[in-house]
Amino acid sequence: MAADQAAGVCVPVQRSVTLRQTVDYAVQQAREADETPPIHFVFMASWRGEDPGTDADRKTAQELLDQVSVWARYDCDDAGLDPESVEISTAIIGTGDYLFSPADYAAALSSYATDHGLDRIIIDPEYSLVGQTTLVEPLEFELRQAGFAVEEAPVERPASRSWFVGTTSRPRFIALFGTSFIFYQVLGGFAGLFDIVTGAITALVVAIALSSVSFYRDPSLSQSPKRLARSLIYLPYLLYEIIVSNLAVARVILDPKLPIDPRMTRLRVFVGSGFPLTTLCNSITLTPGTLTVKADDQQLYVHSLLPFAREGLFEGSLERWVRFVFYGREAARFPTPKERGDTEILQQPAATDGGQDVDGDSVDGSTTSTADEGGLDE
Repeated sequence: MAADQAAGVCVPVQRSVTLRQTVDYAVQQAREADETPPIHFVFMASWRGEDPGTDADRKTAQELLDQVSVWARYDCDDAGLDPESVEISTAIIGTGDYLFSPADYAAALSSYATDHGLDRIIIDPEYSLVGQTTLVEPLEFELRQAGFAVEEAPVERPASRSWFVGTTSRPRFIALFGTSFIFYQVLGGFAGLFDIVTGAITALVVAIALSSVSFYRDPSLSQSPKRLARSLIYLPYLLYEIIVSNLAVARVILDPKLPIDPRMTRLRVFVGSGFPLTTLCNSITLTPGTLTVKADDQQLYVHSLLPFAREGLFEGSLERWVRFVFYGREAARFPTPKERGDTEILQQPAATDGGQDVDGDSVDGSTTSTADEGGLDE
């Protein structure tokens, strides 16, 4: 796009080694235009605003935007522009839904740019989506398909690149190294010097390769020990649920008179993204009689084998426990999916005599929601 076109500029920001230069480049482009365009710096959130425990993420994002705004106004003054005459705005976007793919991020950015009359997007060359710089090119493609002029800031990039694609931080690296080392020693029984040396080498390889994808946020010295302690309380309960579900499933298998009622169900949960959501999905799958098939945003598609397992799922005990582990006792005091009306049975069983299924629900080929709760709001 020609420099003399007063197009509004949108710059997605994230901490990187080239962010400072990208901000300066955006201001320089504004100086070269005949009419100074507005410049919007936006932070695309990887969390949803309704998630518990996201206050720290929002605060960190706002601090970065405040710093970027200061940089931009300093650069305006340095470039001979009156900082007060340049419209510089900042915003956190994408908190309404979880953003997973480049298309999701592009849709959020496109919506914001369209609403604010921005038609030019400048991308930091070290910008990353969910820790992966390889997803930036698909993001740029999606934005161009949406009709925006997209440009990577031609700034000086680091001379050397990591062997492993992605970004990490010191707390994540140390946490994964320490966890891997201790796990290795537990498996080896703390046998001696050989195990210590090989354990350290193994933990180092694991930390280098996986620290950028193993944590959804930096471990906190104040919160991580509390979560670890609460997880130790949660494990006996999970084992209890696994044993009870095993006995229920075994009883149905051994007694041909007892019905098996497989259904595909959907429920909306509120545990946050990343590790909490993964913990809940795996807990459901570990419990016999239920299998997490897909996690789409906070909607889980779960196959349930028995009415007993389905009712336990809808009562939300595992969801409350996961909230307790990651956010504390207050977060566990939350209505169940059934009480919220966030449950739905998607799959009908084969019809039996009289057109009734094993639960007494009418079989007419339509989607059946849990009784009295109305199902999910679409």
